Amino acid sequence: MTLTRQAIVDGLKNITGKDRVITDEQVLKENSHDRYKKLETIFGIYTTPIPAAVVKLADTKQVSDVLKFLNKNKVNSVARTGGTATEGGLETIVENSVVLDGSQMNQIIKIDSTNMQATAQCGVNLGEFEDLLREQGFTTGHSPQSKPLAHMGGLVATRSIGQFSTLYGGIEDMVIGLEAVFPNGEIIRIKNVPRRACGPDIRHVIIGNEGALCFITEVTVKIYKYFPENNKFLAWALDDMSMGFKILREVMVQGYRPSVARLYDAEDGVQHSFDQFAQDKCVLMFMAEGNKHLANATAKGIAQVVEKYEECRPIDSRLIENWFNHLNWGPEKIAEEREIILKTQHMAYTTEVSGNWDCINTIYENAIKKIRENYPHMDDLTMLGGHSSHSYQTGTNLYFVYDYDVKDCKPEEEINKYHIALNALIVEETLKAGGSMVHHHGIGKYRTPWTKQEHGSAYYILKGLKDQFDPNGIMNTGTIYPVE
Repeated sequence: MTLTRQAIVDGLKNITGKDRVITDEQVLKENSHDRYKKLETIFGIYTTPIPAAVVKLADTKQVSDVLKFLNKNKVNSVARTGGTATEGGLETIVENSVVLDGSQMNQIIKIDSTNMQATAQCGVNLGEFEDLLREQGFTTGHSPQSKPLAHMGGLVATRSIGQFSTLYGGIEDMVIGLEAVFPNGEIIRIKNVPRRACGPDIRHVIIGNEGALCFITEVTVKIYKYFPENNKFLAWALDDMSMGFKILREVMVQGYRPSVARLYDAEDGVQHSFDQFAQDKCVLMFMAEGNKHLANATAKGIAQVVEKYEECRPIDSRLIENWFNHLNWGPEKIAEEREIILKTQHMAYTTEVSGNWDCINTIYENAIKKIRENYPHMDDLTMLGGHSSHSYQTGTNLYFVYDYDVKDCKPEEEINKYHIALNALIVEETLKAGGSMVHHHGIGKYRTPWTKQEHGSAYYILKGLKDQFDPNGIMNTGTIYPVE
């Protein structure tokens, strides 16, 4: 890079107008990170380089013009919309980076009830999008915990998944077509068709790219009929995770597709108050939804599968329904969490991975064992547990959940002493057992040490995409691709 910080700002203002180029110091600080560095930012500490500017983008043409300028001058950029990322993917680790903020590109372009698809710009809030669809009797089927805050562009960029994924799939199963801009300013559009056999599926060059290859400006997703009156909840208490995985597998292999299929160990269950009705027990839960005939048949079939296991004790479904209806995190919960952390320095984090049915319990047991036996600050942990929340014909995911009290270190030292160290132990045990190091949060900047190990010989393809589409390396340096 040859431009000074001021020259970068001046160049951006010439393209977008000065009102769209934000240089307020506090805004820059708040846009230098995501939720990975919660503690230090809550204490007003910012250890990541502060960007030169945040650009509030107006439209696709402006995205193209800005990227051309940044690419020509080799200025690093970080794409951002809702800002709900959790793996450091939004950190501006390069000096004088520019944050490309697409949150004002927030138009719902079309709801097409004939072709059962809807098109929205990258800055459309998922919660508002879903509310509008539900008013018309439809749903995207996508409901991550961050739904009240997340935006469509970021969800596609991080290969997001929602709470109803066992029925509807992940975001990659929902995206029909999209529009994106590459760093040389090239605007591309992938048309909206149900399926085609015209070479590799190029949607997947863009879905999950985490801003490391291009900037997503518009997405078209499938929509479904919405039948909330047909929702059915089922739940059981059982003795161990091994049996729970066995039952989850049987439900999926038998061909049932509940929208929710979750399994919690006893430790993780305590923080969700499951111990009030399933003390020292694992909890297995399902929700069936959709057309009433399918919902009824799904619920009945799942019950028949679980009831073969005499060790499983039924739980009042109303308890689970009430809990699930309050699971999403909106702005008020984020603010409350920050206040609690400021007062207590008590942290809660997760690491999510995935694996086939034949190794998932091994991953669960070995990672927990590894932490308990090898983590040097085990006495600071107040909870260590896990749950599965997204299942497939071939396997399932695992959230490892760990809470701890920060002791004997400064806020800016917490991330290395606790979160990064615990994350590493879990990732290493997962890869050793044959699983994937990340299921849906994205690689971000803190799992890049294992990117090559994750992909093995296929890293050749992944690296080829970066070499081809971002030869100047200006797209979110350090995300997905390890910095050499």
